Amino acid sequence: MRIGYLSPTVSTPLEAGWLQEWRIALSRRGYPEHVVTLEERYAGDRLERLPTLATELVRVRADLLLTFATQATLAAKAATAAIPIVMIGVGDPIGVGIVRSLNRPESNITGLALSNVDTAGKRLEFLKQAVPGLSRVAVLTNPRNEALTNLHMAQTQQVAERLGIALDRQAVTGPEHLAATFAAVVRQGVNGVLVLPDPVFIAHRERIAQLALNYRLPAAAPEGPFVEAGCLLAYGPDVAEIYRQAARFVDRILRGAKPADLPVEQPTEFELVINLKTAKALRLRIPQGLLLRAHHVIG
Repeated sequence: MRIGYLSPTVSTPLEAGWLQEWRIALSRRGYPEHVVTLEERYAGDRLERLPTLATELVRVRADLLLTFATQATLAAKAATAAIPIVMIGVGDPIGVGIVRSLNRPESNITGLALSNVDTAGKRLEFLKQAVPGLSRVAVLTNPRNEALTNLHMAQTQQVAERLGIALDRQAVTGPEHLAATFAAVVRQGVNGVLVLPDPVFIAHRERIAQLALNYRLPAAAPEGPFVEAGCLLAYGPDVAEIYRQAARFVDRILRGAKPADLPVEQPTEFELVINLKTAKALRLRIPQGLLLRAHHVIG
């Protein structure tokens, strides 16, 4: 059995770990590693490579494609209408035209989406609780991930207006722009950073966390690994669990189910993670009530 994996990012130990979680979950469903050949393709943050890589996976006659994030899923959709595709972490699959409906995808694609954006405003609320004087926040966005960005920005803006916080939307298309972006927002007087979900940001979370610490900016992010890298807090789904759930979709399809008949699912559980070492470095005292809400506290 041959399964293709397509990602827009560079290959990182974190993503390898997520894939290993998927492999373990798939093995428990009756597909041990020795019977599954995984063909991996990474665009290395160069999104223009994705169509070619998707075509390569079609040519190696993969039985199924596993795709991470919106851009990779769109490339796979363009490359084949015949091979089943299980997507992971796509922001707005309806809005970008991947599926017509979450309940009935009506295509060769199903999987797990992240179009539930209730977490976006929550991150800003948690950051405000951790930093009472928060007044102006830089929001890191990737313009190449427009659909998800717009969803998160709309909800974040509503919360920002209620809290009296000004938002500075910053377009970052690649890691090479991060240093200049941080330098610019500090000059503009921001006193916090909000990172929107994007595969480029998660792949380069250490750089983001280090820059935030260097400029003494408390940063809120969408996934726990950002906090492990040094960001102040994160609120969002457990991505490793999403990969494990993807194995369930793969299993059902390999047993004969059609992707068109498998509803797209969204995460229902979200984790708040806080880094007390970072809080100490930033001379912040995290309120006890916020600590009690946290699922994981580092340091």
